[in-house]
Amino acid sequence: MKKVLLLALLGTLTTTAYAEPAHIADDAYVFMNSGPSDQYRINGRVNSGEPVVILDRKNNYIQIRTESGRVGWVPDSLIEPGPSDLVRMPKLESDLAEARKRIEAQKKEIEILQSSAQSRRQESEESQARVSELEKEITSLKSQIANMDQSNLIRWLTHGGLVALGGVLLGLLVPYLPKRRKPRNDWF
Repeated sequence: MKKVLLLALLGTLTTTAYAEPAHIADDAYVFMNSGPSDQYRINGRVNSGEPVVILDRKNNYIQIRTESGRVGWVPDSLIEPGPSDLVRMPKLESDLAEARKRIEAQKKEIEILQSSAQSRRQESEESQARVSELEKEITSLKSQIANMDQSNLIRWLTHGGLVALGGVLLGLLVPYLPKRRKPRNDWF
């Protein structure tokens, strides 16, 4: 009795040592055999995409355990590691929907940024036009200032000349003006 228990325990340990998640190929409908070849009796079937746990490998056959707990052997070409496409599909679809939402949000953000960039370009063009207008006005004012300086100089020279001419004329005319007599005061 002790030998049987020991063998059962060792059998359990060896089967769990190989345990790895897998699934039946997504395009297959598989019959499970009771041993590692097709010569053994068929003891059930496994649907495509059903998750299984790999327990052992022999002669191109893999011993599996289904979710319902049934154990059997199937050809290794019909087992694929990891989760099934049927299991991954909902997550992939939700990831795709999330990615599409992010893409839409990014498209809206790009449109906002493009319109902002367009308005900045227009502002820049308007600023450039205003700068060129102001540069023309500055050039015009500089020219007017230069002309004013010259005209002010000419005006001052003209006024100075007129004052000098008036002084000369006054100097020449003053001696010919009748002189006023002083009243005589005899007290001295």
